[in-house]
Amino acid sequence: MTVKTDIENLFKDKVLGHPAGLFVLFFTEMWERFSFYGMRILLVLFLTAPFVSDNPGWEWPREHALSLIGTYASLLYLTPIVGGYIADKITGYRIAVVIGCLIMTLGHASMAMETTLTFYLGLALLVIGTGFFKPNMTSIISEMYKGKESKKDGAYTIFYMGVNAGAFFGMMLCGYLAENFGWSWGFGLAGIFMFLGMMQFWLAKDLFGSVGAKPTKVYEVELPQNINEESPAEDEEAQVDEKLNPFTKFDYLLIVLSAVGGLLYLFNDPLEKIGEINLLPFSIGNLGGSNVIVLAALVLFLILMVSRVSRYIPIVRDRIIAVAIFGLFTVFFFAAFEQSLGSMTLFARDYTNRELIGNSAMVFKIVDALLTTVPLIIITWVLYLLFKKTYDRIGWSNIVLAIAFVGVWGLVIYRLNDKLTTDAAQIDASWFGILNSFFIISLAPFFSRWWESKYNPSAAMKYGLGLILLGLGFAVLAYGTQDIPQGAKTAAVSMIFLVLAYLLHTMGELCLSPVGLSYLSKLVPARMIGFMFGIWYLAIAIGQKAAGTMGGMIDRISEQYSLSTFFLIFTLIPIGVGMLSILLNPVLKRLMHGVR
Repeated sequence: MTVKTDIENLFKDKVLGHPAGLFVLFFTEMWERFSFYGMRILLVLFLTAPFVSDNPGWEWPREHALSLIGTYASLLYLTPIVGGYIADKITGYRIAVVIGCLIMTLGHASMAMETTLTFYLGLALLVIGTGFFKPNMTSIISEMYKGKESKKDGAYTIFYMGVNAGAFFGMMLCGYLAENFGWSWGFGLAGIFMFLGMMQFWLAKDLFGSVGAKPTKVYEVELPQNINEESPAEDEEAQVDEKLNPFTKFDYLLIVLSAVGGLLYLFNDPLEKIGEINLLPFSIGNLGGSNVIVLAALVLFLILMVSRVSRYIPIVRDRIIAVAIFGLFTVFFFAAFEQSLGSMTLFARDYTNRELIGNSAMVFKIVDALLTTVPLIIITWVLYLLFKKTYDRIGWSNIVLAIAFVGVWGLVIYRLNDKLTTDAAQIDASWFGILNSFFIISLAPFFSRWWESKYNPSAAMKYGLGLILLGLGFAVLAYGTQDIPQGAKTAAVSMIFLVLAYLLHTMGELCLSPVGLSYLSKLVPARMIGFMFGIWYLAIAIGQKAAGTMGGMIDRISEQYSLSTFFLIFTLIPIGVGMLSILLNPVLKRLMHGVR
């Protein structure tokens, strides 16, 4: 049976106007994000928690914890480059997803043991598993909607809701168990739902037919497609350009050297700080070995980009320059935005007043109950619709999915009962992490309508607005912390500042994050997409590592200046880069040559 026939069969059983298979992917992604974000929010809390306490952690210095987390988060965006290639050439997308789920399940189980060896092993398995999982779920959707591009935007919107629903419940429930019963409970819960997500996806394989299956010669012939919707003349121009600009041996040498240098820095930074193991025991002037290597890697990478871009024909060259500029802005965005993984979570735990009493406590309990139950009711209803359409075909998959939902409902009811039976409200530090997902789900329809209206801003304006909103979120924190004494390790700042910061950061994310890959796919010739996606993931990876490095300076800056100064740095840099993006708008429009 051909892929085209299987696509038509998928569209026969519809749920909310889309093939039932999309909702199998929706729930698979939901459980993976549940486990991923549920574990992720715990990392910095576990590593920095006092060893002697009711819930003992490892009591690492914040700089050490954030150094490790920065390397971990960075690697999560590098392994998908390899995982996507393996799926394209060897396993197919579906098998790659199952492999990724299985490896990540083992990773969560390993971390739940809380020993030094199993903790690092768990992180390594999660990085490898994410490499198989992350790029291939969206690839299955893309293949499902071949020839039905008009419905693809709606499909990705539904899928994106699964991402945020999983993040929302993962951070809430894993965080609740970890902070109130022990870290292994949170890490273990993440693994359980990762396993259930894998099983429900694997048991639903018959629904997809050959979609996402192991590649064949026929599949490889069908795969190339002009995703840029260029005119025939433009497509021919891109083909000619590719023949004139193959990768040279010098290009490959630069790729290898810059990659090795970057990886050496990623691993050496936490090894040097945490284990006092220096893989690069030399210095040049005042620069240590790690800094020398990473700067050399960046220089070599810039030489690679400049040499390759200069060899393209003018229109392709200009568009790639525009992508490179947006990529640079992306680095700055994620270096600040991903403070949510580190310094903002520490701020929630150590500097935010999380105790509510009286009417304030009751209002919070009501809001928290509604935030938890209303989305879960909606998603359970979607599950019911999926059951009606597919139970005869993938009954066992639906049963596993039902077991997972029974588990979530049981945990939600237990948590709410626990919170409602106390007079005061003690808010978990991890709870604030769910605000990003909640605000995305709430605000995404508004931003989507904005982008479709006649007031749709240009790419540079969207980037500028996103960065400025991000900076304003940190401005709120800088203002809220101005009375905290220099070097203070704890405080009791009103939680309203943190809530407003997450709101502004989410608005900034909605302006910038979904836009980047969309413009990349429009600006880059079809046959360069794989390479440029790799470059884009590299930009995010650099931003992730920069976030860990800069966040790790929180103690140093707080002691020398103040916590307000620390957040002020994250205010000024994004706003400055955002203003630069707006000023470059006319230049970027010319470089994009009519692409909107």
